Amino acid sequence: MSWETSADLVVVGSGVAGLTAALAARRAGLRVVVVTKDVPEEGSTRWAQGGIAVVLGDVTGDTVGAHLGDTVAAGGGLVDAVAAGAILRAGPAAVAALRAEGAVFDGAPERLARGREGGHSAYRVVHAGGDATGAEVERALLAAARREELTVLAGHAAVAVLTGADGSVRGLEVRDADGTAGRLAAPAVLLATGGVGGLYETTTNPAVATADGWALALRAGATLADVEFVQFHPTALFTGRSSTGRAPLVTEALRGEGAVLRDTAGASVTAGVHPLGDLAPRDVVAAAITRRISELGAEHVWLDATGVPDVAARFPTVAGACAAIGVDLAADPVPVRPAAHYSCGGVVTDTRGCTGVPGLWAAGEVARTGLHGANRLASNSLLEGLVVGGRAAEDITAALAGPRRLAAAVETATAPVPVADRRVLQGAMTRGAGIGRDAAGLAAASDAVEAASAVRVPRTRAQVEDANLTLAAHALLAAAGSRTETRGCHVRHDHPATDDHWQRASSTVVLDGDGRLHVGTTDARHGGVA
Repeated sequence: MSWETSADLVVVGSGVAGLTAALAARRAGLRVVVVTKDVPEEGSTRWAQGGIAVVLGDVTGDTVGAHLGDTVAAGGGLVDAVAAGAILRAGPAAVAALRAEGAVFDGAPERLARGREGGHSAYRVVHAGGDATGAEVERALLAAARREELTVLAGHAAVAVLTGADGSVRGLEVRDADGTAGRLAAPAVLLATGGVGGLYETTTNPAVATADGWALALRAGATLADVEFVQFHPTALFTGRSSTGRAPLVTEALRGEGAVLRDTAGASVTAGVHPLGDLAPRDVVAAAITRRISELGAEHVWLDATGVPDVAARFPTVAGACAAIGVDLAADPVPVRPAAHYSCGGVVTDTRGCTGVPGLWAAGEVARTGLHGANRLASNSLLEGLVVGGRAAEDITAALAGPRRLAAAVETATAPVPVADRRVLQGAMTRGAGIGRDAAGLAAASDAVEAASAVRVPRTRAQVEDANLTLAAHALLAAAGSRTETRGCHVRHDHPATDDHWQRASSTVVLDGDGRLHVGTTDARHGGVA
């Protein structure tokens, strides 16, 4: 190692879950270091156009029970209702704490404005700046981090969670942009690395979303669950047939305000598909759009928001993205199509972020608490990050109570692992593991990733990311291949029906000492502990 330092807690990631946890732990007296491979602002949080789904008690007829009912309905039978209820009940306090950090939401301070999004039976989603909620959340948390003089190690990719002979966490190995290695010795590591959009050619995620947390957790001995359930956002802005990478999001809050989906022939996309029509859960709408695009041989469908009052002023982020491709949101229909958006599964934790590895916690999109099941309800993600991030900090503080003595140092050397060519991997995953899968396509994707891989020691950020994407791709493909049914956002063309055999059954993935992945199942209701 070129350098070494120590801390009580190392947080990997600087989004809503990571910063919420880091701030709370710092204020509780822990020595905290936040590690991010880019600048702190370059996470998924700031791109969240949707809001925070929360029942504050001031909307007539809405209750936490109703919110839970919508969450369970969207989750396709795999939501852990106990865990989900615990997270949703903690929402009001988490939002109040965020507002105390300086976050400003739309509406009067005494009664925030509320919107409605897909799958919700009530107007319960709070927004900031119309369609810039994530940016406001990130701004407030980063400002708080600066006030608290939180230590942030930017420009360093996390390579491995270090563990001792007993399997407990001893710290984190990192590499900077030049490949220089370093080690943060610590008894606690929190993974808050965000999503896995980098597995696909087109995604709403930023470039840093390369499944790092999945790979770090697997190599440390943790279990993943429900990773086959990758939610594709129905309405990403279509910017041209050759576009890859991050696609601008067109928030479904527009549909909540009356925007409608039409195909290129002018017909409704969702008529007769679901009772909620264009406000059906995301998996339903994304699948409907994909089918219609295939049937018509089109490249996109249209989202018509011209009837939404003051639409450009109310949704300035979307209006700006549309203007960049020559579309006037207030006067023109917007070309949209689905893009990889959110991982509903991830590292198995309880609702305090605790994994099965002593000293390892996870929170935010990287984790699987049981809240999302087979399909995430819109705007439950920021809420989960706030709640579980805060609860993880409490759990870590309690675990480290008393004299904090670091465990003996662990000598490590980054091991050689399979590293695939990223473009080949993304193409294979897009073709074989996107919306609509079958056994042949999943097998072909796995073969393509394996054929494009070479065993090597990853030293640069790009190589570390490619190694993480390679392991994550194989984990997702293995889980998707084992689930021989259609459920939520996992659609199998060769198994189009929902199979009662899989009702309440979550898939699990673990990595053995020889680097082989093993897929199993567990009861979805026992994946999270309230």
